[in-house]
Amino acid sequence: MESASELVEFPLLLTPIDSHYRACTIPYRFPSDNPRKPTPTEISWIDLFLNSIPSFKKRAESDSSVPDAVTKAEKFAQRYADILEDLKKDPESHGGPPDCILLCRLRELVLRELGFRDIFKKVKDEENAKAISLFKNVVQLNDAIEDEGKRLENLVRGIFAGNIFDLGSAQLAEVFSKDGMSFLASCQNLVPRPWVIDDLDTFKMKWSRKPWKKVIIFVDNSGADIILGIMPFARELLRRGSQVVLAANDLPSINDVTCSELVEIISKLKDEQGQLVGVSTSNLLISNSGNDLPVIDLTRVSQELAYLASDADLVILEGMGRGIETNLYAQFKCDSLKIGMVKHPEVAQFLGGRLYDCVFKYNEVSS
Repeated sequence: MESASELVEFPLLLTPIDSHYRACTIPYRFPSDNPRKPTPTEISWIDLFLNSIPSFKKRAESDSSVPDAVTKAEKFAQRYADILEDLKKDPESHGGPPDCILLCRLRELVLRELGFRDIFKKVKDEENAKAISLFKNVVQLNDAIEDEGKRLENLVRGIFAGNIFDLGSAQLAEVFSKDGMSFLASCQNLVPRPWVIDDLDTFKMKWSRKPWKKVIIFVDNSGADIILGIMPFARELLRRGSQVVLAANDLPSINDVTCSELVEIISKLKDEQGQLVGVSTSNLLISNSGNDLPVIDLTRVSQELAYLASDADLVILEGMGRGIETNLYAQFKCDSLKIGMVKHPEVAQFLGGRLYDCVFKYNEVSS
């Protein structure tokens, strides 16, 4: 199910981890709640996962790598729906009480038990090819902005625009199947600032003052997200002298990019000199995070990533799953940035923002 090697705690989490760290941002229940009775928050999140079943079933049906995919997709839909209904009756069934990590894990377990390894493979490949063809153009548009602050803001907008490509959100999966996404139009159409959490101005000041020596970026989706959002930003960090480690999932989950896919993507983005549009990649590393879900519990990362991260001075968690639904309040021994778009009404309500609002949460550690 998970990485072959043992998972360890992320070394930059503030210690003691037990008293400082909770992976899930939104509390589904409180100690005073009846353990045998689901809370209203649990019910609304279980419903959210129930509503996503048809789009997952549709992807599974068209997975040509699985024999008898249509029948097995039907089994997945039935089995996962039954588990969710069980949790509504008894929150402690199936390893509960439920939180976003458990609900994601149970969905992956059912898919994998039925032989589905990567039901989003086809759409990921298509979106990666599309985004790779646009990469150089997006980078050149950024490079043409002479003002450093404006260029940074443009790169950040690119991360938000890319992050819209998310097939884990039922609404966006529907929009996407209709017409795909225009990256540049998405950049223009972001909700106006100030965003629901907006520390961009503080981050800009820090950006202009000193480059970080080593930056760990937990990446999110395939396609426009990684290629047109994160890669131009990572390239700018490289150009400014930072070492950059991109941490990607070990196993496929929704349309999240995996470590092996990322290696392939970057080899396609490099030019004949092995550069990213004129910027050396000698300081760019790719690491397996050890994760197999669209959310992440930082007490369980790969030993490889833990080793690479031990001397980093900036940690970036990108995307709704890793940077908002989990880890929004995670505290680190170094500077940290959580950046993502709010794509579920339940998350918007919790944060007191709008659907498709943006989160840019920067915490500086005083040295």
